[in-house]
Amino acid sequence: MKPAVVLVSGGMDSAVVLAIAREQGFAPHALSVRYGQRHTSELDAAARVATALGAAVHKTVHVDLRSLGGSALTDEAIQVPVDTDGHVIGADIPVTYVPARNTIMLSVALGWAEVLGATDLFCGVNAVDYSGYPDCRPEFIAGFEALANLATKAGVEGAGFRIHAPLMRMTKADIVREGLRLGVDFAQTVSCYQADADGRACGHCDACRLRAEGFAHAGVADPTRYVPA
Repeated sequence: MKPAVVLVSGGMDSAVVLAIAREQGFAPHALSVRYGQRHTSELDAAARVATALGAAVHKTVHVDLRSLGGSALTDEAIQVPVDTDGHVIGADIPVTYVPARNTIMLSVALGWAEVLGATDLFCGVNAVDYSGYPDCRPEFIAGFEALANLATKAGVEGAGFRIHAPLMRMTKADIVREGLRLGVDFAQTVSCYQADADGRACGHCDACRLRAEGFAHAGVADPTRYVPA
C-alpha cells in the first residue's frame, strides 16, 4: 500500500477524507496540527478517528499560530460569530478564518510526505457548504500542488506530488452520505469552533450550523453532542 499523508482535524470532513484514502488503497498517515486553536477537543477526536479508521500512524505537530493572532480561533479577544448575532454564513470571510492555516498545514504535511517517500496528500477542504475561506477553494489546491512540485527535492526530481481534495464539490449532505457508506462514526468527530472540554458543540457557530444542516438534508439523525441550552 502506498503511503499518503492525510490531514485529520477531528471534524467530520477530514474523517471522511481519511476513509476515502483508505478505500483508495493508500496507507493513511494521519497528521493533526495543534496550532493554538481555542480547544483541543478536536485533537482528541482526531486521535479517535485515526484509530477507528485504520490510519497506519497518527502524528500531531505543534505550530504556534496563537502568537500571531488575527482569528477568533486563535485570539480569545475576538468572538466567534454565531447565528444569534445575525451572522450569515458566506456573506463575507469571517473572523474564524485563520491566516495562512491551510497553507501551513499542507506545508507540514508536504514535509512529512517527502520524508516518507509519499507523493499523495489528502485534505478535507470544501468549496460548496463552507464559511467562505479563501484557502478552501480549488484554485488554492491547484496552486499548492504546483508549489509542492517546485519547492521540494522530491518534486524537482520528478516525484509528482498530488494534492487530493475529494470533498471539494460535495455538499455537507453528500459528505454525510459518503461517510456513512464508508463506515465513519460521526459521533466520534468534533466540528464546533468553540466546543467544551468534553467535545460538546455550541450549536450556533458556522461549523455547527453547516454540520447540522448536512445531517438534516441527508435525512440522517444528527449524532452531535451539544452543550445543554
